[in-house]
Amino acid sequence: MAKGKKEVVGIIVGGGPAPGINGVISSAAIEAINEGKLVIGIMDGFKRLCDGDKSCAVPFNIADVSRIHTQGGSILRTSREKPERIRERFKIIMSTIKALGIKYLVTIGGEGTLFLANKIEKESRGSFNVVHVPKTIDNDIPLPGGAPTFGYQTARHWGVEIVKNIMEDARTTGRWYFITTMGRLSGYLALGIGKAAGTTITLISEEFKEEKISFKKLSDILTGSILKRLSMNRDHGVAILAEGISDRLDTEELSQYENYVKDETGRIRLSEIQLGRILKTFVRNSLESIGINVTIVDKNIGYELRAADPIPFDVEYTRNLGYGAVRYLLKGGTGAMIVFDEGYLRPIPFVEMIDYETGLMKVRKVNIESETYEVGRKYMLRLEKDDFEGNNLKQLARTSNMDPQEFKKRFGYVIEL
Repeated sequence: MAKGKKEVVGIIVGGGPAPGINGVISSAAIEAINEGKLVIGIMDGFKRLCDGDKSCAVPFNIADVSRIHTQGGSILRTSREKPERIRERFKIIMSTIKALGIKYLVTIGGEGTLFLANKIEKESRGSFNVVHVPKTIDNDIPLPGGAPTFGYQTARHWGVEIVKNIMEDARTTGRWYFITTMGRLSGYLALGIGKAAGTTITLISEEFKEEKISFKKLSDILTGSILKRLSMNRDHGVAILAEGISDRLDTEELSQYENYVKDETGRIRLSEIQLGRILKTFVRNSLESIGINVTIVDKNIGYELRAADPIPFDVEYTRNLGYGAVRYLLKGGTGAMIVFDEGYLRPIPFVEMIDYETGLMKVRKVNIESETYEVGRKYMLRLEKDDFEGNNLKQLARTSNMDPQEFKKRFGYVIEL
């Protein structure tokens, strides 16, 4: 490096938006500039790097980033790339990073970006250092001590605000809502919204032991919840459905009800599957067959949450993470994810994040044996074992226009009687 030439810190964002991205960009850039480094932001994720487009690099000064930490979205934008495109153009990505003179690279993203950061760091062979900052509203990256990924708390907060209004609409109009929320691999966002808002029932994929979940079982669980509410003289309710359920459906059965499409990575675009709409039809038909009419409205929420302005929790959290990422790099660190653990910033090596059975990054799922899930389940209104005994069974059967044994035979399997 020529004498007097500043070392370059590059910042790039991959995957979907999450509240707090700009906080990481801001704090990382300011700390690097204060340490005498030149900071460049890479626009549009890895898309333009794949094309060898060096004009994607935007230089930052402190004035550019000092006030962005409370804003949603990403000033660098973001993108997803198909795995085959990444594989085909990986050498171009590497050569473009080197051509930009990047000595230190900060990647911000979820498990897909983390996987790519690991690959880039290995291929760099020490020519530049890489650190990853984990972000996702799905909360599916296994951080120490159960810490949330940044963006989750804000997404849950605004999700609860939306759902609270819908719950009041349900009460006022005497109807049910089936609300699908984001979360491909983990049900944390759905469960977090459902618990905090106090919805009637939340369904997440982790609670199902079978490899493939049937529409009939999902429908009968929801139908049972509606019947239980009716037996209590309550004609309304809200059910939260984690979109990851759709990933566990039999694709042959799913194709009968939905013309699904795939995203840039080749995975089914779960956010476009109208899970609530399909289940609404199933449940409505089930109820009508026993002479009960209930109005059900389906709704998806998710895109409304991803680019929201971060709440103070995520503003502070991301300032810590961005600062910690740069401090780690400037101390010579590489090949790690930066986390905030019990008041301390520390790195977790990429190798510890890999599931060597799959070759992919580890995923954090909701532990249905945990007390976190137990509390959520306790406050749901859904069919439980004691509903198939004594007076509870008689009341439910009477509400359903069935005799007790008929009701038990019809719905008992959903709790594995």
